[in-house]
Amino acid sequence: MPTVDVLDSQKRKVGSVELRDSLFGAEVHGGLVHEAVVMQRACARQGTASTLRRGEVSGSGKKPWKQKHTGRARVGSIRSPVWRHGGTVFGPKPRSYASAMPKKKYREALRSALSAKLAAGGILVVADLTVAEPKTKLLAKTLAHLGLTAMTLIVAGETRTDLEQAARNLADVKLVRPDQLNVYDVLRFDSILIPERELARINEFWS
Repeated sequence: MPTVDVLDSQKRKVGSVELRDSLFGAEVHGGLVHEAVVMQRACARQGTASTLRRGEVSGSGKKPWKQKHTGRARVGSIRSPVWRHGGTVFGPKPRSYASAMPKKKYREALRSALSAKLAAGGILVVADLTVAEPKTKLLAKTLAHLGLTAMTLIVAGETRTDLEQAARNLADVKLVRPDQLNVYDVLRFDSILIPERELARINEFWS
């Protein structure tokens, strides 16, 4: 089992903890991780782009001029895609880009992402993570003491509303519950900060 140091808010070692091998010491499957990220990004797309086709733009359906003997090119409608203000050919219409991935495969992809992040030294475990008041500057100061100045993902339980309020104005910080961990965020953020008591919840949901 991989073992990591448990730190206090001043980045002093106060103990160590063994992480579950199946979750943080799994074999990394790059293909599964890629598939999970593509799936997540596709599901996040709004799919609201829309264009008007020739049957939907405003304008008469009358033939502008007769077919022959005018010296001009033949035209059937002013709504032709060739004309200005005409319809769009093969333009986008509202659609869903969502795709699905089997739960077992996604869990394996998350285990791979967490294992790779731990191997790269991107996971920090703290004895506890609290702020005296739900203020942004207090959380920012705590993260600075821990050496977390880049993008940081914090895993916190449902009751940690003080942390949620404090992190709201920090652009590079995101809070997620243990059950909200996902492959894209694990890869996107430089560091993952986990209070020691949340490890059991992470194991419960993802092992």
